Amino acid sequence: MLHSDLTEKIIGAFYKVNNSLGFGFLEKVYENALKIELQKLGFNVKQQQNIKVYYENNQVGDYYADLLVNDLIIIELKAAESICEEHEAQLINYLKATNIEVGLLLNFGRKAEFKRKIFSNNKK
Repeated sequence: MLHSDLTEKIIGAFYKVNNSLGFGFLEKVYENALKIELQKLGFNVKQQQNIKVYYENNQVGDYYADLLVNDLIIIELKAAESICEEHEAQLINYLKATNIEVGLLLNFGRKAEFKRKIFSNNKK
């Protein structure tokens, strides 16, 4: 799988943060903690990275990736009861709007869970 070595390390860091902090914090707390953990692993981590969204070569908006790792992986964080279809669609849309092909949806809910998404298009 594309960037599987990197995503495996990110998922390991996700579980380390989850096991340490547990359930019930706001997403921002998990985002800050995961950034620290990923930087300890030597990754280049950008937090709240602005990404422009285009429609027919016109900029139509902005979104902010929770975390961007090594300019290769978009991480979307949730602190919800569970991952739902809307969360997955949000991550896929972020991948569609960028030249990044791999995304991780990490949920620090009552039960920790993750989804790995790949999307390739003509921007890639």
